Amino acid sequence: MANSKYEYVKSFEVEDEIMLPNIIIVRIDGRNFCRFSKFHEFEKPNDMKALELMNLCADAVLEKFPDVIFSYGFSDEYSFVLKKTTKFYQRRASKIHSLIVSFFTSVYVTKWKAQFPQKDLRYAPSFRSRVIGCASIEVLQSYLLWRQSECHLNNQYDTCFWQLIKSGKPENEAEEMLKGSLKQDRNELLYQSFNINYKKDIPEIFRQGTCSLRTVEDIVKYKVDGSAVKRCKRKFTRVYSENIASRRFWNDQLCLVKELGQFTEDLSKTKSEYVKSFQYESRLMPSTWIVVRIDGCHFHSFSDVHQFEKPNDAQALNLMNSCAAAVLEEFKDIVFAYGVSDEYSFVLHKGSTLCERHASGIVSGVVSLFSSMYTMKWKDFFPHKEMTCPAYFDGRAVCYPSSEILRDYLAWRQVDCHINNQYNTCFWMLVKLGKSKSDAQNYLKGTQTREKNELLDQLSGIVNYYNTLPPVFRHGSSIYWDKEVNMVDDEEGAAIKSHKIVVVKHCNIIETSFWESHPEILDEKR
Repeated sequence: MANSKYEYVKSFEVEDEIMLPNIIIVRIDGRNFCRFSKFHEFEKPNDMKALELMNLCADAVLEKFPDVIFSYGFSDEYSFVLKKTTKFYQRRASKIHSLIVSFFTSVYVTKWKAQFPQKDLRYAPSFRSRVIGCASIEVLQSYLLWRQSECHLNNQYDTCFWQLIKSGKPENEAEEMLKGSLKQDRNELLYQSFNINYKKDIPEIFRQGTCSLRTVEDIVKYKVDGSAVKRCKRKFTRVYSENIASRRFWNDQLCLVKELGQFTEDLSKTKSEYVKSFQYESRLMPSTWIVVRIDGCHFHSFSDVHQFEKPNDAQALNLMNSCAAAVLEEFKDIVFAYGVSDEYSFVLHKGSTLCERHASGIVSGVVSLFSSMYTMKWKDFFPHKEMTCPAYFDGRAVCYPSSEILRDYLAWRQVDCHINNQYNTCFWMLVKLGKSKSDAQNYLKGTQTREKNELLDQLSGIVNYYNTLPPVFRHGSSIYWDKEVNMVDDEEGAAIKSHKIVVVKHCNIIETSFWESHPEILDEKR
């Protein structure tokens, strides 16, 4: 396929490889989960079903991604540790953390009903993610000690707080009573006021958090002649420990020692500031347009499994558009989105300070919400199809310094839409007429736009057949805020009122006429 004149925009993409020998951790935590848990009436201070749902999602991540060999989680957060020598997606930070948070989110929505059969999921859960690059096994050990210490301190505080609330204290008074309290003070409060022995009466899952680790089990089978055949079977195991950063716990797990290394000494404490210094945080350049582009992961197989129509499934595209519209409504800094097939590009205005312009926060927030909406809305568009495997996406953020270059980026994506759609339309028409897939590929090899159009006319018997296809297939989808004007009656008679709505259009965004008709989209003075 020929390159377009807009290909130069790819030079603005920045690689974010985590170099060896750094150990990669992906940490996810819930976005606005205080509100989410209150809205869905989770039990306080801990909801066992909600924790089990988080644990099931973490188990699914270990099962899906073989390079993830250890996880640790509590409350609404989880940390995933990849083996030291991983080459997972070329060790690119944005790719790794966005894939994991997207998959985790999709599984969370999928498994919700099994955990909460009496509760409807009333709005989309989403998560943030980031990468921590541990320069040594000692940094990993410090990180795990820090997170488990946070688990203990947060849970102890929350247990005291909610016991006080349940005893009749107002929230501000409970907060004041606990202000500046130490661990021992809280233990005494629980025991003396509520007859609770924190260590004995509070389940370990709440106090210690949950670990899952990948192990290898030798399976021996025998042939007909009696000879033994040994095969390795990978599985994961959940474990609980008072101190996951201790030598005793860690070094007893042979798989962790093999893939990551031994802990050589025990740590009594660590400073969070030290561990945070290893967080891979890319702050995006100020006063530039930010584009978050997400792409479906393994969507060829996903579309085959779910029997999407070829070359285009209108309902699948409508589902993507509905999810993208929901993202615009959630993130007000997004001024425009363009989508085709299984990808979407979201444009944030130049002055955006969303997530303090941290790439990981922006990308993970967008890709997680999109994944959540995709799973939640599936039945709206495919009422007679079950989603048999989670849909998930990867994402990246790229900065463009001027509106002219940004428009060239969007033009590049629309040119790609045309090139891919024209090829796919020819390909699937040939296949449906009896050619094998390999014969269809060979037939189209080296053909230009004019030749493909002539082929479509010939095969369909319709002049200019390609131009008769729905605009959504040929142009992709553009989503933006527009004004809706209505006539309303009030006490003074008829009046015109307008309000902003998100609209989905299928138009030519390469030509200047679209942008001239909607100057507010790329207005740099907002």
